[in-house]
Amino acid sequence: MTNEQNAQAAIPAPQAARIDSERNFHDDVFVDPYEWMRDKESPRLKQYVADENAYTESRMAHLGPLRDRLFEEFRSHVQETDMSVPTRMDGYWYYARTQEGKQYAVQCRLPVCDEDDWNPPEIDATQRPGELEGEQVILDANVEAQSHDFYRIGGMDISKDGRWLLLGVDTNGDERYDFTIREIATGRELPERFEGIAAACFTPDARYVFYTVLDEAQRPWLIRRHKVGTDVADDVDVYREEDERFWTGIGVSFDERHLVIGTGSKTTSEVLMLPVSDPEGEFTPFIPRREGVEYDVSFATFEGAGERGEDVPVAVVYHNATNPNFEIDVIDMRAHAAPYALGDGTMIACGSPYGCELGDAVIEGASAMPVGTPFDDPRNPQLLRGVRGLAIDGIALHRHFVALSYRADGLPRLAVMGKDAAADDFLHGRPWRFEAVTPPALDGDWTPRDVPAPALDGFDGEAGRLYSIGTTGNPSYDAPRMRYLFTSYTRPGELHELDTRDGADVLLKEATVLGGYDPRDYAERRVWVTARDGERIPVSLVYRRDAMRGRMPMFVIGYGAYEISSDPGFSIARLSLLDRGVLYAVPHVRGGGEMGRAWYENGRRLRKKHTFEDFVDVTAALQDCGLADPARTVANGGSAGGLLMGAVANMAPERYAGIEADVPFVDALTTMLDPSLPLTVTEWDEWGDPLHDAEAYRYMRDYSPYENAPMPEPAADGAAHAVWRDGEAVARYPKIFVTTSMNDSRVLVVEPLKWVARLQAAGLDALIRIEVEAGHGGGTGRYKQWRDVCYENAWCLEAMGAEELLESAVR
Repeated sequence: MTNEQNAQAAIPAPQAARIDSERNFHDDVFVDPYEWMRDKESPRLKQYVADENAYTESRMAHLGPLRDRLFEEFRSHVQETDMSVPTRMDGYWYYARTQEGKQYAVQCRLPVCDEDDWNPPEIDATQRPGELEGEQVILDANVEAQSHDFYRIGGMDISKDGRWLLLGVDTNGDERYDFTIREIATGRELPERFEGIAAACFTPDARYVFYTVLDEAQRPWLIRRHKVGTDVADDVDVYREEDERFWTGIGVSFDERHLVIGTGSKTTSEVLMLPVSDPEGEFTPFIPRREGVEYDVSFATFEGAGERGEDVPVAVVYHNATNPNFEIDVIDMRAHAAPYALGDGTMIACGSPYGCELGDAVIEGASAMPVGTPFDDPRNPQLLRGVRGLAIDGIALHRHFVALSYRADGLPRLAVMGKDAAADDFLHGRPWRFEAVTPPALDGDWTPRDVPAPALDGFDGEAGRLYSIGTTGNPSYDAPRMRYLFTSYTRPGELHELDTRDGADVLLKEATVLGGYDPRDYAERRVWVTARDGERIPVSLVYRRDAMRGRMPMFVIGYGAYEISSDPGFSIARLSLLDRGVLYAVPHVRGGGEMGRAWYENGRRLRKKHTFEDFVDVTAALQDCGLADPARTVANGGSAGGLLMGAVANMAPERYAGIEADVPFVDALTTMLDPSLPLTVTEWDEWGDPLHDAEAYRYMRDYSPYENAPMPEPAADGAAHAVWRDGEAVARYPKIFVTTSMNDSRVLVVEPLKWVARLQAAGLDALIRIEVEAGHGGGTGRYKQWRDVCYENAWCLEAMGAEELLESAVR
């Protein structure tokens, strides 16, 4: 450290008041000195927050020049005046404009001039919104946000005739939205307001609004109906979800024939439907709820496919009643009248049961098989046979094409076929003839043999672009071509349009990265690391091709919860790390969904520690092989990934120089013991129920970061020394940097505040930056968000000792 940095580190941290309270469950007593911080309106806490923010600013002051450099690097890569590709919907082309110097996008539209024209209009992105003849500004958030410190749009719905806008806005950061009805042409708002709700939608004719109400625990639980033009006080309850494990919501089906209520917990779901022609009728379940079963349903038509040229109506059911990694059944509604049951119809695609808790119900012995065992079912489309970690994600039937989304080998995949071929295969009982959609090659791209390989003796894997791919921007059933988007860690996103009739693939837009950026300068590689229990963990590595060497500074990031996959995606902010010679690593740890349902099941509840162990084992493997330097390794995770950060800091502090934890869920056990808190009951399916289950309590007690973090032990010299729970002295602990928000309704601000207070009391280096106005997602406005990420990256780069650009990266 420089003298200046030493002086900064010598600034004393705030001393939080200690007011002991006892938590006593299952014959275990935990004395908590900082539970008083739960009252965020108390003057004592407000002063403490101000003191912590001031302390962080003083400690981070010397990084101001680096933050400014990072911001200018970020901005130099961004085309600030830009627009999205127009999307056709109900007689208009909709798109968003961004303008240099403006924080928010402007939503615009143009009328469709020819009903048969599906080619998006060519529009000058440099024009001011509204300048183009016929262009309407639907919403300019820059104007709407002027009187607010925080502004986030929580929903926009437009009536089918294009006249009315239903708009939801959050100005506090607590994810409770105020919805209004606005006439687009005039800006006139109707008097009715729906305040503090979760979401809302129009019926297609905009005569009714259906909306979702939140309870005191922030759970969407009640659906109400409003007739436009009447008093909101007269609105009618149409559905109540009384089971506190479940959330609910409402929308309009893709074919616009039904209003659909979806309700679900982490493991169970149900769909209720009502024809839009009868908005004041009663919702009825499509298939009654069954504990432990998730399903969804959509409706489509095989036009003119019947024996006499008649249409064939079908119901498409996506469920896991008979396969834990989901299957898709198609029901011919001519031959099978309601009611329906899960498993009705013809199965057209199914996932792999290997490694899943309920896999034996599909194939005897499947649950004991490795997750990566190749799976083959003769009923599956050919391209799904022999795939590892196969999970079915969904299907979409349009008038001219069918798109199938699935996961294989830890990555998202996309397949497509023509609608006529799908009808023919269905009616003749054949496996459907899907073909994989693959990103077009990058001109002059490197091949694996061109890329310096990291020194990973004993690891398997190969170099190559790691893509995320999926459909996007296909709101119209009648569109003749399928739009899809792909991106990698180093290749900016491209939006394409594919015509299944002739195979024509047209590039609609490529994300522009300024400043001389060339994706060929960067490599990405998938390796597989064997964890301590023998499971093979996929790991994504990203680096500059000319920077590969031994003992690199490493930025390692993870999440691993809720079956959410950490898939490849391009990031401008990441370039500043890569251009300083940093190795960017993503361990795809269990608890996520990268390898399907089994991956999730093996990283939740009483198997949650696999998430932490996987992360540590991958970090150790990359360091022990000589690729990364433990003294220059920084880890990062947010929310449930922040729990991961707190856990690995306690489990393997010697592996990390620094840890950035964003809105971290670090007091998990206290939260899961209090059913009155937001999200607690709904989260028991994820973490376990420690309130009623002593085993779950003991398991969480053993990993929950806050109560397992080092604690202070007074010494003879009067200073506090850090010790572990068992009294052993802490030999090494990473520097900690935490971000949080006062209005976060998902991870309450008390959790990171308590954690940092405990670490600071033990004499450890911990900083916290607290957004006073924001919520779980941080601040709003793109320039504000850019500065925030540069603030965080400056801290990380200093901790890695990688503040200077590589000579080859200097433009």
